[in-house]
Amino acid sequence: MLLTIDVGNTHTVLGLFDGEDIVEHWRISTDARRTADELAVLLQGLMGMHPLLGEELGDGIDGIAICATVPSVLHELREVTRRYYGDVPAVLVEPGVKTGVPILTDHPKEVGADRIINAVAAVELYGGPAIVVDFGTATTFDAVSARGEYVGGVIAPGIEISVEALGVKGAQLRKIEVARPRSVIGKNTVEAMQSGIVYGFAGQVDGVVNRMARELASDPDDVTVIATGGLAPMVLGESSVIDEHEPWLTLMGLRLVYERNVSRM
Repeated sequence: MLLTIDVGNTHTVLGLFDGEDIVEHWRISTDARRTADELAVLLQGLMGMHPLLGEELGDGIDGIAICATVPSVLHELREVTRRYYGDVPAVLVEPGVKTGVPILTDHPKEVGADRIINAVAAVELYGGPAIVVDFGTATTFDAVSARGEYVGGVIAPGIEISVEALGVKGAQLRKIEVARPRSVIGKNTVEAMQSGIVYGFAGQVDGVVNRMARELASDPDDVTVIATGGLAPMVLGESSVIDEHEPWLTLMGLRLVYERNVSRM
């Protein structure tokens, strides 16, 4: 079994792979204050009840792959792998790790590990050219060339950040549930805010993707657009440009990177 861990700014997603198949997944909050020991206890609680794994931490785990956008959490997870999974091969995505995807940006080390991992999975599953739209704390748009190169992207405020900002900065507004309203024209304040979020972000995705596709390929129709991230379902039905929805794209990319590096360890 391969344990994959994708640490985002808000949530951490874990996936358990049996070969190429994801057989279990969990989503927890990302807390930069958790120590390695606390993370180990959390992992034991999640995996100890799974029928394919033993009750002891590490039982049944043959490999670990991790990417993180929060450095302090990456540091603690590194300690978890050392102390609690010492005999298990572990790949932490950072400079020097083989991904198979050339990074053609001005400062390759500045590109988030999760964005590169998404590009790895996109190339493997769909080929290039492609655009990955990841609905996380930020909404990121990542471009992959026809030759499988990561060529750059776009970063915009995410859906939850925007909802929170409206609730904090709007004197007569409040934080709302992100849900599809009855109609575009809201009949009350909550529905008006929901409409602005859902249809506003759908319009953002369509506008940004169309512009990126024109730069990425001579024929924009050749570009495959893949959506991922926890809030992607909110926009899927309203966007006209998304071709594929793969909620576990980052975890799949981690599996691929693990396989490309474990033989070198």
